Formats: sequence, structure tokens, C-alpha cells
Amino acid sequence: MRRTFLIHLIVVALATFTGSYSIAEDSNEELVKKDHKLIEGTWKVVALEVNGNKSSDEDVRKITVINGADGTWSIHSEGKEIIKGTSIIYPTQKPKTIDFTPTEGERKGEVHLGIYELDKNTRKLCFAPPGKARPTEFSSPLGSEVILINFERVKTN
Repeated sequence: MRRTFLIHLIVVALATFTGSYSIAEDSNEELVKKDHKLIEGTWKVVALEVNGNKSSDEDVRKITVINGADGTWSIHSEGKEIIKGTSIIYPTQKPKTIDFTPTEGERKGEVHLGIYELDKNTRKLCFAPPGKARPTEFSSPLGSEVILINFERVKTN
């Protein structure tokens, strides 16, 4: 009798854990879909800092990024596509994290680790070069090789 009760208790505990995990997994998938939907669209770069050095406004204005709701992206300079790739986001992390991989171009196949903030019409991305640790804050200190980018959504009519 006691053994049967113990087995029943273990089964209930496992079912509860599995159910909780499934709910957490479903919740995470919904957050990923939500953030991908928010990211989807065309974004202009409004500020860019690389390795502690701020880029000129003239250079920054030339760059736009087009994001798909499926994690795809392409970077354009003066209207011409220069690189594209895919990303995986983790919106439950604090700060939210992103791993992105160029599928074409100079850095093809190299994984970049970053963090992001996202609002309806603005977003911020901070990432390290391949092989370097993920940034933990939105800054690009001199000598860090970290890239910090601020974006604004391009309004469509």
C-alpha cells in the first residue's frame, strides 16, 4: 500500500513537472513569436558605436535593416543589400538575448552573441564578434570590440 502511494506520488509529481514545463515552453514560444512580430519590418539605424567609437551621423543614415517575422534579416547600405542571415531570440532572458548568424557575406556561418531591447518603434542591439562573450549591458567600451546599435522603425504608409 505504501509503495503504491509512493509510486502514485512520483507519477503525479512527474506529470505536474512535465505539465509546467510544457506551459513554460508554450509561453516562451508565444514570447518569441511576439518579439519576432514586433521586430518584423524595416528599421533605420540612428546611432552606431563600434569598439567605443561613435560612427558619424552621415554614415549611420545610410544603413537600414529589414527583419522578417521568421528571424531572417538583411542589412542594406544606401539601398543595396550587403549581408543577410538568421537570428534566434530568447525573450525570457534578462536582458533579452539574441544569437544571429550571417548566411551570406564575409562572416557567413559565424555566430554573434548579443542582447536586445525592443519597443514598438525603437530597438537596441548590442553584440560581440564571433568567439567573444555575450555583452551583459548596452555599452561598447573602448577595446571591447562590442557593437551597439540603436534603431527606429521606418514608417510605412
